[in-house]
Amino acid sequence: MLHDQATRLFLIRHGETDWNADARIQGHTDISLNARGRAQARALAHALDGQTIDAIYASDLSRARETAAPLAAQAGLAPRLHAGLRERAFGDFEGSSFAQLQLAHPEACLRWRRRDPDFAAPGGERLDAFHARVTRTVLDIAAAHPGQVLAVVTHGGALDCLYRHATGQALDAARTWELRNAAINRVLVAGGQMTLIGWNDASHLDDVRDEQVA
Repeated sequence: MLHDQATRLFLIRHGETDWNADARIQGHTDISLNARGRAQARALAHALDGQTIDAIYASDLSRARETAAPLAAQAGLAPRLHAGLRERAFGDFEGSSFAQLQLAHPEACLRWRRRDPDFAAPGGERLDAFHARVTRTVLDIAAAHPGQVLAVVTHGGALDCLYRHATGQALDAARTWELRNAAINRVLVAGGQMTLIGWNDASHLDDVRDEQVA
């Protein structure tokens, strides 16, 4: 699998938003980065300074586009926006916290917490359909860039799906890996197969100080 046509991907979760900080469900709701998230995006670009990047892809939601912007400016590239990289749609649940939903919709939240592949919030997206969408999008992107290095800025739920795909974890397996905002995750794609190289590299975020987000 490790051959010349392998595509290297930096998979990146968007920076922090106010809804992240408040533990509110975002889904397809278009929320911008907060001050800390913008500082994280700058730190991400600095961490990848000097790294060859042939193309940058991002979800078309603001929080992903804004995270990709400093890296794109540094690399002299225009981000390629792709709706297939969006977070899972949570329909009527978007804007609420899980604690609020737990009180109002306990049975639905139990299925959600158990990672039922068939579960979808009212007006939202099933977990199995979301997983299929994200993995197919990223594999198609990689196939279009054999032998190149790509940065892909997406969302926490999408990265969870990609980690499971690369490691063979079941959709309903308990999560034991982190999905930190603006962390760098590394995978290799060759022959339509994805291999995990490194996960949750967040050392660059240690330099995001309070004065940077004031």
